[in-house]
Amino acid sequence: MTLGDPRLSPKVVKALDLAETEVFVSAASYWEMAIKTSIGKLELGMDLPNIAAMVAQTGVQELPVLGRHTHALVGLPWHHKDPFDRILVAQALSEGLTLVSCDQAFQAYKVPLFW
Repeated sequence: MTLGDPRLSPKVVKALDLAETEVFVSAASYWEMAIKTSIGKLELGMDLPNIAAMVAQTGVQELPVLGRHTHALVGLPWHHKDPFDRILVAQALSEGLTLVSCDQAFQAYKVPLFW
């Protein structure tokens, strides 16, 4: 999902544009896009390096998946079976970040959520 994605509400796009703190994109999101593109489940419209470059130009920082993020998965309830979404929750909880998503399954977690 990119800032131009129609699934993002205008309020989310505006909040990201006006963010006074750093905004991050998880390396897991790029990983998911690469896997889903390679198996034909996702059409990006441009190659992943160009997407990553465009995101970086907006000032969004890439958040690597760290050991502490994977450790947080151990105690995470199984409200969501998608491994990519689970690591996003673990990262948000570990880093004290707000998760931005239109996926309602995230509401089951005690993670700050903005959509």
